This record gives sequence, C-alpha cells and structure tokens, in this order.
Amino acid sequence: MAKTVAMVGTDAVAEAMRQINPDVVPAYPITPQTAVVEKYAQMVADGIVDSEMINAESEHSAMSAAIGAAAGGARVMTATSSQGLALMWEMLYIASGMRLPVVMANVNRSLSAPINIHCDHSDSMGARDSGWIQLFSENAQETYDNVLQAIRIAEHPDVLTPVMVLLDGFIISHSIDRFDLIDDDAAKAFVGQYTPRNSLLDAANPSCWGAFDGLGGYFFEFKRAQAEGMLKAPAVIREVGKEYAEISGRRYDYFASYRMEDAEFVIVAAGSAAGTIRTAVDIFRGKGLRVGLLKLRMFRPFPQQELVEALSHAKAVAVFDRSDTFAGDLGGPIFVETRSAFYEAEKRPQLMNFIYGLGGRDLPMSLVNQAIEMFKEAASGEQKKRIVYLGLRD
Repeated sequence: MAKTVAMVGTDAVAEAMRQINPDVVPAYPITPQTAVVEKYAQMVADGIVDSEMINAESEHSAMSAAIGAAAGGARVMTATSSQGLALMWEMLYIASGMRLPVVMANVNRSLSAPINIHCDHSDSMGARDSGWIQLFSENAQETYDNVLQAIRIAEHPDVLTPVMVLLDGFIISHSIDRFDLIDDDAAKAFVGQYTPRNSLLDAANPSCWGAFDGLGGYFFEFKRAQAEGMLKAPAVIREVGKEYAEISGRRYDYFASYRMEDAEFVIVAAGSAAGTIRTAVDIFRGKGLRVGLLKLRMFRPFPQQELVEALSHAKAVAVFDRSDTFAGDLGGPIFVETRSAFYEAEKRPQLMNFIYGLGGRDLPMSLVNQAIEMFKEAASGEQKKRIVYLGLRD
C-alpha cells in the first residue's frame, strides 16, 4: 500500500534511494544537497540498506568513483549541487560517453560568482550538452517519482545513458511537503535487478574501458551511438512513465499540461515555479483570459516535436527561464530551444522570454501577473521586448 508522509525534498530523494538500494553511492556533501547524503549515509550506518557508501574528498572524485563502480557492473547513484556539479564537469562527459547508467539527483543552486547558495538552474543548464538525460521536478512527490523512474530509464538497453533528476534548492529540497511513497515491494519490483551488458569484473569476457581513440579510430562512431541512445530515450521515458502509473496512479510524460485545451496564452516553465504559475492561470481564467501552463519535465532530450504540437494553437507563448545563456539577447536556454523548435513549424505563436529567480529571487504572484499582462501585449504587437528580466530591482 502507498504511504503518505510529510518530508523535505532531500528526504524524498533518500527514500527513493532506500527503495532502490543501489550497490554503490559515492558522494561529497554540498549545500543544499548535503541532507541527501547525510540521510542516506545514516541508512547505510543503520543497516537499512546495504549500499557501499564512498565518502569522496570532492565531487570530481565522487563522479570518478561512480564511473569506476558502474564500469564494474554496479548500480550506482549519487547527488550534488552547483559548484559540485561544475567540479564534476569532465567526469560527466566520461560517464555519458561510456554509456554508464549512473543516476544523480542535482539540487539546483546558482553558480558563483558572486557566491550564492540559493536556487536557479544555471548549474544543470550548464551541463545540458554533457550527454545526460535531465528530468525536472515541481515538488517532493515528483522528485521521488522521478528518481525511481530514472533507474529504469538509464539502465534500459536502448538508452544506457546517465540521468540527472533536478529539484529546486531550498524551495523543494528543504521545504516539508506531503507526498505518497509506493510500497517497498512494489518499488523493488519496479526497478528490478540490473544486469550490465559489459563489466570490468567479468574475467571470462574481458572488456576495455577508457582507451585512447585517436585519428583513424572510432571516436566519431562512439559519439553517434551515444546520440542514438538519446534519440531512443523519449520512447523509453514515456513507456516507463506509463508503467509507473500502474503502480502509483501518477502518470508522467515529457511535460504536463494545465488548462491547455483552449489556451490562447501559454506559459512554459520547469521546476517549482509551476505551482505559482498554475494559481495565476486560474486567476486569469476567472477574468476571462484563456491562459494555460505547459510544465516541462524532460529537458534532455528536448521534446521538440511534441512541444510544437502542444503550443501551435496559442497566440502567444511565454517561456520562463531560471537561468541565462549570456549569449547576447538570445534569452534563456529553454526559450532558445523552444524558439528553435518552431523554426520549421507552419504555425508560430508570438514567443517571449522571462528570465526570473536568479540566485533564489522569489517569484511572487504579482510578477507572474505582470508577465501575463506583458505577453498579452506581445500577442497584439504592442510589446516590443522579447527578453524580459522579471523582478529586477531598480
């Protein structure tokens, strides 16, 4: 039976990890991820799980250990945030290039400088081309559910690609939320056992990992095969989401729609901001304005075709980004990719980008209301701005 609990978001990650009981968990604590490692280390110490916990001296070492353990055939999980993810940088590419199904919770936090420990998406967006699947969570429930599904997605033979599960620092990670845990036996049956295709420890079938592959080698073919795994990931993500719905009652797909059927004005957002925006949608619906929300869950791979189909009927689309590309006036990463997706579309709504919440800056209802009024003007051609930094102080 499902069990309803009240826990902070980091505990939601730890509870999912407990039910998965991975073979190896190498990690280094960093705010606001620290509580994930603390909680799981306590579970290991108490004998609740039998994972091998490796207390690394840095995040670079943590991902290095994760790569070595995964190459040896182990089921591996870890967690990090912000500068920790940045310190893993070169190892992220090695994990994905070796097609190792490592699952990592990343508690989104801004990257310095200046030093800031609060939420924005600059850390994971910086890693968006590192070859990792990225799944965003709105709350503790989605965080828990995404972690359980991530194991199945990463280990699927058609995918074999590492997965990041993303949750907003402090907003989700340190806020108590009500959510439902599925039964331990059901979770165990859902994630199943991992049987690696190749293992460094399989002496009867020796394999080579991390070899040099220079001119005349097969580096290009390796990368094309890696891209193929990402191309096949959406079908697996959808399939796993359907199967998870059968045991949880909660259905997951590439994104979730709210009041989209007849929406003329649509907001696209990822993460915890979706809750505030959903309330604003209801308020404007009460005023007669047909507003809808598309909450992006799967950012990598990017659901280009499905997103265009879902948004093509709208007059105007406002994309909310919690990070910036610093590419001049191109806008935030979700906006850039959404606009690119519409390049060959027959019907193109007016697109507007709102960059918000950097360094943990709050997104009150007043700012969402302001954004909706602005992109109403954009739809009529009265609003000339396309990139707006929402909530800047004078």
